[in-house]
Amino acid sequence: MLFISYRIEILAVTPRVSALAGCYIRECRICGTSRYKRKDQTKDNSDMKVKDGPLAKMLWYLPIIPRLKRFFANAKDAKLLRWHAEDRKRDGKLRHVADSPQWRNIDNIFEDFGNEIRNIRFGLSSDGINPFGSISSRHSTWPVLLCIYNLPPWLCMKRKYILMSLLIQGPKQPGNDIDVYLAPLIEDLKKLWSPGIEVYDAYGKERFQLGAMIFCTINDFPAYGNLSGYSTKGEKACPICEDDTHSLRLRNCGKHVFMGHRRSLPKNHPYRKLKSLFDGTTEHRVARQPLNGRTVYSRVKHLDIVFGKGRPTPPKNIWKKKSIFWDLPYWEYLSVRHCLDVMHIEKNVCDSLIGLLLNIPGKSKDGVKVRKDMVEMGIRAELAPVDNGKRTYLLPACYTLSKVEKTRFCQCLHGIKVPSGYSANIKKLVSMKDLKLLVIDPEVLDLWQKEIIMTLCQLEMYFPPSFFDVMVHLVSHIVEEIKFCGPVFLRYMYPFERYMGVLKGYVRNRSRPEGSIVEGYASEEVIDFCTDYLAGVTNIGILQSRHEGRLGGIGTIGKKFITPRYDELQNAHFFVLQNVTDVAPFVHEHMRILHEMNKSKSDKWVVTEHNKTFAAWFKERVKQDRWGENVNQVVEHLAYGPIHVVSTYQGYDINGYTFYTKKQDDKSTLQNIGVTLIATTTEFSGSNNEARSKIAKDSYYGVIQEIWELDYTLFTVPLFKCKWVENRRGVKVDNNGFTIVDLSRDGYVSEPFILAKQASQVFFVEDPKDSKWHIVLHDLAYCC
Repeated sequence: MLFISYRIEILAVTPRVSALAGCYIRECRICGTSRYKRKDQTKDNSDMKVKDGPLAKMLWYLPIIPRLKRFFANAKDAKLLRWHAEDRKRDGKLRHVADSPQWRNIDNIFEDFGNEIRNIRFGLSSDGINPFGSISSRHSTWPVLLCIYNLPPWLCMKRKYILMSLLIQGPKQPGNDIDVYLAPLIEDLKKLWSPGIEVYDAYGKERFQLGAMIFCTINDFPAYGNLSGYSTKGEKACPICEDDTHSLRLRNCGKHVFMGHRRSLPKNHPYRKLKSLFDGTTEHRVARQPLNGRTVYSRVKHLDIVFGKGRPTPPKNIWKKKSIFWDLPYWEYLSVRHCLDVMHIEKNVCDSLIGLLLNIPGKSKDGVKVRKDMVEMGIRAELAPVDNGKRTYLLPACYTLSKVEKTRFCQCLHGIKVPSGYSANIKKLVSMKDLKLLVIDPEVLDLWQKEIIMTLCQLEMYFPPSFFDVMVHLVSHIVEEIKFCGPVFLRYMYPFERYMGVLKGYVRNRSRPEGSIVEGYASEEVIDFCTDYLAGVTNIGILQSRHEGRLGGIGTIGKKFITPRYDELQNAHFFVLQNVTDVAPFVHEHMRILHEMNKSKSDKWVVTEHNKTFAAWFKERVKQDRWGENVNQVVEHLAYGPIHVVSTYQGYDINGYTFYTKKQDDKSTLQNIGVTLIATTTEFSGSNNEARSKIAKDSYYGVIQEIWELDYTLFTVPLFKCKWVENRRGVKVDNNGFTIVDLSRDGYVSEPFILAKQASQVFFVEDPKDSKWHIVLHDLAYCC
């Protein structure tokens, strides 16, 4: 590491976390505690001095400036860091953080910074990890991670480009004192903002003054409070609404709930006048717009908090401190400084919802206490608990599921099989014994916001008040943050949580977990830096897709050779001819000849005759052109047809999907058999002699039975032989807008083949209401 000047700074922190202790300071000037652990005297000798032990608490700082210089020293990375300005598509859609108003706002306010496209914009994330991976241990180590938003969206959150800047030693979490640990990083960020640092750009072959800034922070809700300085507990727990947060304390439950979502409805909306269906009051207030950064700064700039453990609790306030981030000159100009983490919000809301519906002990939001609270609020008197002296009974509510309904719900989840790479195996998370779970277009954003508010209001009408904790309330602010900061997938904790799992894997010495993490991380970063200059070596931090090189198609499982029936092979060959662009002129020519020679025949007869005779006609036609040398090799080999021996597979990768045959799928915990195709077909109406044709475009759904690879000597063509669902009686859209299919309704038996490259993947989930029907869900191609 020394050879390439990888610098790691180990800083001492006073035991009470009052401040960072300098190299020559033995005791903290603020709290008076020593920076060292004291060793006890082994002999009873008053003249012997007490020896200093190891540092009481340490902070590892990995400076970001040298690492930014290394990025720009690599021409490939230097080019990628310009992507947001040079290669980003600009059509008003939100695909990247650079499409957001907050990005443009910084460019407009700080023109010098915005004019230099190579200036870096970071996202910062921090959370506690247990380096031992043991639930019984309470050790909490806090890494501080930075992602780079200049990069393309498919690289922003890759392991190679996530930088660990700080590692805070455990076993206790830093809490509100995290500002003490962030100090060295903030100092470097201030230096990067002004005046910047001189860096050599290997792509542009020039030196320039590099700047950098924190675009936003991404944390779970408790860490949100630690970094922002806002108190995320109690009656004003929402950091967006702040002092305008509407909450209600349930006396019997002893918790605050947030049910004031009618404030966001239009002023004349009928829900505002309803009392008994909501919290027993009418609603005349209007929700306040989120405060801008300068207003928030004016509220916190006078807070003077002395950091450190064991200090007197400051007066109760919704703001616990003036965050160290306010020292950054641009911080007050950011519309969204700390982003809500959608990952934890959706997890917590889902837990609450499932706990309520399945009435899971310890997780249900319904119970005797909340029923008593509803009686005191004067709402839903029909759900009041019934006390017969010995026991208290709770009458079933509209959200109460019967044993049969719970069984159906869990059976549906237990039976779900998803495509490869879609998700974890949900079957492992469902207990059938206990019937519980163990564990963008900007124009549509306003519509989403209205739908979210309406949904929350409707839930307030039916769900118990205890359901509406602060996590449910935060859902109402997610769309607003998307408007300001861009897509959620670049601002949630999933990639950071995965990366923290990698850091835990570096622990080799359990007595020095943080030291192990730093050494492992530094070694990997050095190796990855070196691989950039070695040909044919894969970067550690950018994993290749398992479909790499397979978008053209490759068989993966169960290769065999078969000799199909002649009529089957000809049917497959004809389908290939009908779908190859080079053959299209010959198809049109053959149809024209049939029409001219059979003017009295209907369109249906012409199409049928074309299907029967085209392959033979095409072969003779190409023979004639071959002598004139007007035919390319692809057309020539297609005309002579495939060889009679066909390669078959049980699994095939193409288009970024993994496909299985029905036989292979039955043995797998995954479901890779579903395909869909949007096809243009010719439909006929009337009698045979007077049939009239019309072109129809529709979606078709099927299950793969066999996978063929036709060999045309010069090339091969993969085909899927499918069992298709008949559209008229086997496909419909239910009341909730889901497409559902009856897989027993077979259709289009004479047309079983499709080109593999035409297939998109779907998977089928049994409808809990009627096992005859299956819900169609679409998979996303895994191409990056």
